Amino acid sequence: MFEGGFLYEGTGLKGKSNLRKTQLDTGQVLQRHDLPANVFGEGITLFGDRFIQLTWKSRLGYVYDKQTFRLLREFTYPTEGWGITHNGKNLIMSDGTATLYFLNPDTLERTRQIEVHSDTGPVTQLNELEYVQGEIYANVWQTDRIARIAPDTGQVLGWIDLSGLLSVQDRRTPVDVLNGIAYDAEHNRLFVTGKLWPKLYEIKLTPLK
Repeated sequence: MFEGGFLYEGTGLKGKSNLRKTQLDTGQVLQRHDLPANVFGEGITLFGDRFIQLTWKSRLGYVYDKQTFRLLREFTYPTEGWGITHNGKNLIMSDGTATLYFLNPDTLERTRQIEVHSDTGPVTQLNELEYVQGEIYANVWQTDRIARIAPDTGQVLGWIDLSGLLSVQDRRTPVDVLNGIAYDAEHNRLFVTGKLWPKLYEIKLTPLK
């Protein structure tokens, strides 16, 4: 995610998961908090002065102070944790299914849920989330597509196709799936990347002709 001129990232893999603050232009890590070695870190979001971070199969989330990354509390949830964002009122969480859950940002309890669907049926494997101009953007795991989702109904409003974004040369190094979205609301900039990708891309959306 993007905030105040910096990228904030939640990384995965057991023993290598962390929350970190990164310089956009250089990729230099400026601040970092390592998760316990036995958990697999997943999505993060910033709500007010708190970072919220999920873990994959531990059913455990963390809340940190924005400035210091000090752990403020832990919370639990009954599913896997994949991606998380917010709409200014509620946290929005994915678990790898077609369901998105809305959470009270204070109690961290689920208040409602939506089922994401396109014209052809449910859209599963929803992963990384970002709230962009009134829509939920969601990476669909193991694809090069991002779904644009209506938060009230779960209807897919359109698709962002990022096929071919990562060059053949960059794929020679070990890389994984497209799995990163960050939106700079102040300057209307959209950034994407993938797990273990060597590059972060700023993209502009254009409709199909």
